[in-house]
Amino acid sequence: MKGFKDFIMRGNLVEIAVGLIIATSFATVVATFTAVIMALIAKVLGSNPDFSAFKPGGIPLGAFITAVVAFLILAAVVYFGVVKPYTHMRERFVANEEATTDESVELLREIRDSLRAGRA
Repeated sequence: MKGFKDFIMRGNLVEIAVGLIIATSFATVVATFTAVIMALIAKVLGSNPDFSAFKPGGIPLGAFITAVVAFLILAAVVYFGVVKPYTHMRERFVANEEATTDESVELLREIRDSLRAGRA
């Protein structure tokens, strides 16, 4: 029983569970936003972009084309709404930390060199 308790309380498992819950909730937000974009496209075009009736040579490609359009809209929402701002924020704050680390490393090297010079 102790092994099971350790497994459940392991940090990675809890982090993965929280990430999954957040991802599921975020999927609903993105799907709703995609529906809003599709509705805006429908207003501009006069009808909802649905290619389901498109069957060249009797092959039902329309549903696939509709799914691809919805996927591209969803990918754009995720990229411009999450990835791009996250990358910008990370570059802004992590770059400062790396610069500080580089300065610290350089300072430590200077101290090491002067200690070595003092021994000789």
